[in-house]
Amino acid sequence: MTSILTNSAPATTASAKAPGAYLEIDRVSKIYPTDNGPYPVFENVSLSVDEGEFICVIGHSGCGKSTLLNLVSGFSSPSQGEVRLAGETITEPGLDRMVVFQNYSLLPWKTAYENVFLAVEAAYPKLPKTEKDRVVREHIEMVGLTEAANKRPGELSGGMKQRVAIARALAIRPKVLVMDEPFGALDAITKEELQEELVKIWSEHRLTVLMITHDIDEALFLSDRLVMMTNGPGAEIGEIMEIPFEHPRDRARVMEDPRYYELRNQALDFLYNRFAHDEDEK
Repeated sequence: MTSILTNSAPATTASAKAPGAYLEIDRVSKIYPTDNGPYPVFENVSLSVDEGEFICVIGHSGCGKSTLLNLVSGFSSPSQGEVRLAGETITEPGLDRMVVFQNYSLLPWKTAYENVFLAVEAAYPKLPKTEKDRVVREHIEMVGLTEAANKRPGELSGGMKQRVAIARALAIRPKVLVMDEPFGALDAITKEELQEELVKIWSEHRLTVLMITHDIDEALFLSDRLVMMTNGPGAEIGEIMEIPFEHPRDRARVMEDPRYYELRNQALDFLYNRFAHDEDEK
């Protein structure tokens, strides 16, 4: 049987720099100084992402997934290498990259509408207020929250809060949507509902998405490619799995496809056999 995995040999070249790639993580390392010497979170990581591609990153705790997203977001700088978007080196946060966090990060004294409006106002300060209002309401409707637009976060469920966070991120039309386990704190039913919403929005707008997840099934349903990290310290990209299911995706149809279980088993083998996490490891 032909593997659907892209294997790297060595792992540090799991995804070579592709000419003309939209988002380029180019031979990047992140190393922190400690009392015991340099601590490499990950080393020599390269990944090329095409415009409109949906990438999920998975790996055990300590492999540097969130650190990698922080480099793309501009919250941190690489110790070595470069991260580029549309040919420009990323050196700081910018409105061309919006982040959706697991904990929502909403202002509790602002309504859902006002939380989204603040982002639109920051991105487009010269836009007429009527146009800002139209953009905000369009995106609140996109995530199904029109009836809850005037409620504050304390009046919203976890799933509704995350919908607000997604609407806020999308409303400024970023080039890249960065998602750090956005559904990790939600119950199973709400998680599936939001995954469906995200697939629909992504299919309609073809955003470039880079997302961390611990959920293999979520990654197989959402992504075009699944990037699997080896264990840290000194983590690398171990393998990149190509997800062959066509868009738009239907969950039942995907799960009935025999390839789904082949992919799932390969990912499980990578994470829990070949790179099993040693809980006693310090």
